[in-house]
Amino acid sequence: MSFVAIHRQELIDWDVAGRPLAGEPVSGDLHLVKCLDAGVLLAVVDGIGHGDEAIAAARKAVAILEASPGKSIVALVKQCHEALLKTRGVVMTLASLNALENTVTWLGVGNVEGRLLRPDERGTHSSESVLLRSGLVGYQLPELQTSVAPVAPGDLLIFATDGLRPGFAEDLNVNEAPGPLATRILSEHFKGTDDALVLVARYLGMHHE
Repeated sequence: MSFVAIHRQELIDWDVAGRPLAGEPVSGDLHLVKCLDAGVLLAVVDGIGHGDEAIAAARKAVAILEASPGKSIVALVKQCHEALLKTRGVVMTLASLNALENTVTWLGVGNVEGRLLRPDERGTHSSESVLLRSGLVGYQLPELQTSVAPVAPGDLLIFATDGLRPGFAEDLNVNEAPGPLATRILSEHFKGTDDALVLVARYLGMHHE
């Protein structure tokens, strides 16, 4: 069984699609989209393995992120690491959109892919990827260093767990709405060997009167 959720927030349009491993009632791949004063925190968290222990670790991480969304990304990852030391652990990618500066600050620990796609007038796009650092939140934390990239209204952020094949961001119609796009990525790139989740967010920017 797969799931698709459709949401709209002031600064972004976003959707998520996911599917648990066959035989599992729920997925250990979770997401968070949390509004800030002038931005949005986005997170995709993948509990290691699948089943109850993976879900418990992922839920604990998401609860920490939701409780303190205004902290820096590095501080959030460190807080999750301390809380998950006695769990199976998670990999995660976090991104903080700043609508005042039109930037995204992001960081990945493990293998949750993050792509920033910038459409152009010709219908093509340039892309940029989050820097993924080897490690496991709750077990072995790497040196944490964020990167910052400019964003403009219309840009697309896509996050995908390792239950999806690596080519998920190729040959996309970047002008497609986030909902259909998330569904299409899941259906076309689901491996079937693990839980999977894809989060698609289109940056709308802040409207000034």
